Amino acid sequence: MARPLPRVLALTLGEPAGIGPDIAIDVWRRRAELSLPPFYIVGDSAFLARRAERLGVPVPMRSVAPGEAAGVFATALPVVELGLAIAAEPGRPDASSAPAAIAAIRRAVADVIAGEAAAVVTNPVAKNVLYRSGFAEPGHTEFLARLAAEATGVAAQPVMLLWSPELAVVPVTIHLPLAEVPGRLDGELIVSTGRIVDRDLRERFGIARPRLAVAGLNPHAGEDGALGQEDIAIVKPAVDRLIAEGIAARGPIPADTMFHAEARASYDAALAMYHDQALIPIKTLAFDHAVNVTLGLPFVRTSPDHGTAFDIAGSGRADPSSLIAAIRLAARLAAGAPASAAVRAMAGAKAP
Repeated sequence: MARPLPRVLALTLGEPAGIGPDIAIDVWRRRAELSLPPFYIVGDSAFLARRAERLGVPVPMRSVAPGEAAGVFATALPVVELGLAIAAEPGRPDASSAPAAIAAIRRAVADVIAGEAAAVVTNPVAKNVLYRSGFAEPGHTEFLARLAAEATGVAAQPVMLLWSPELAVVPVTIHLPLAEVPGRLDGELIVSTGRIVDRDLRERFGIARPRLAVAGLNPHAGEDGALGQEDIAIVKPAVDRLIAEGIAARGPIPADTMFHAEARASYDAALAMYHDQALIPIKTLAFDHAVNVTLGLPFVRTSPDHGTAFDIAGSGRADPSSLIAAIRLAARLAAGAPASAAVRAMAGAKAP
């Protein structure tokens, strides 16, 4: 029989030269005031101690195994050691940055797959730093899907959900140049994305019948073909397929009328056709507390919806609000939904 998943969350270091270490330290110091669930950070305790000293905040740290983290969380910041020395200074990524960021993600995912942690919370990474090191994936989302597939043997389609109390929105295409979007957008991608959003909103978020609003690609959703054929030829048939499968979807809807308060009250999640169509409205409405959630994985993953902020790293000025929201949402989703069959099977195999 599979053992129950633990309450503790695995928090990655993120880009060491960015604000990830700063906000992780800040959030741990405020753990009691914020009533946060226990977490450990995957990183290097010596590096974190130097960052805490630079921030001028004394933080006791304890190197732990994942299973020990919850027991020490009240008195020390639990650190699961990567075994890598990290030398990056605030605002100045170096040769230790990418290996540490990548290794932390790998370890956190492995811990969740092994049943040692309930969910993964990732701090921001600098994609350009990762790319220079030979990192092959476009971003966190795609890398997490590869790790999940490697661990479970089942291919995963990752879906990026940007969530806040004000708005939940999904970009159907993610990290693509705008000029490539029309050629890469197809009905099958819209349908498969809609299915995953519907399933995870029901199974993880507890929404009995999720309402999906699907944006058009073109201005005015194509104006009946006058402003482009994609909404007639691709988006509308995909929405019709979702409806035929019993999913409460509607669209294509002109994107410029989808995000005011009255419109947002009519759906549980919006499907946008490209990156900025999704991220501009949520960053306008919830810049400091939106959370990036990866749907379609066999485990829960959340992340702050902001970048590394090299310009203020190490200054103590970083706002931890989005990380706080990411930790709270990860705990909620992990508690509200059972682990996937793959995770349950792997965690059970390790049980004594």
